[in-house]
Amino acid sequence: MLRRSLSYAKIVQIAVNTKRKPQRLQKLLPSTATGHYSTNSLKMTQLNLPPFKARLSGTPDSPKIFDMLRRKYVALTPEESVRQHFIHFLVDHKGYPAALLANELPLTCGNKQLRADTVLYDRELHPKMIIEYKAPTIKITQRVFDQITAYNILLNVDYLVVSNGIEHYCCKMDHSNRSYKFLSTIPDYKDL
Repeated sequence: MLRRSLSYAKIVQIAVNTKRKPQRLQKLLPSTATGHYSTNSLKMTQLNLPPFKARLSGTPDSPKIFDMLRRKYVALTPEESVRQHFIHFLVDHKGYPAALLANELPLTCGNKQLRADTVLYDRELHPKMIIEYKAPTIKITQRVFDQITAYNILLNVDYLVVSNGIEHYCCKMDHSNRSYKFLSTIPDYKDL
């Protein structure tokens, strides 16, 4: 039996090194997730987001995490880890209604198919916020802001958020003056 004091990396290492049939990750990992782990590098990246109760599945070679918005298990990639932490942060700590959030929203720009990572809608179902995620190892650069700005040309939202799980940026758009303002924090839903 594994002790709860073991690190995620150590638990994954035990799972990978075992000669028996791979055990389910749900049985190996503690009930709360506080960061992203990699079964290949066996290292843990601590995220700048609160922990949440993650529902994990799969094997050490192919881990999956439950996406509460899509209502299914999805591959646990570094970017997906950030997405799931951020969604739970918005719902559990900022009061965002899960029913008004959508993951992997398909967008079409000419012949190009795009996907917005997460979109928040208002109560009239108009897009209100676009959230773009990157893996913790990816730096937030101008290119990331250019990407989310391209999505906003199509959706015309009031807020743009970019996060790699460590750094988070939120912009309030001022469409009438064609400008934006960086906010010091992610606003609560009631303040949008």
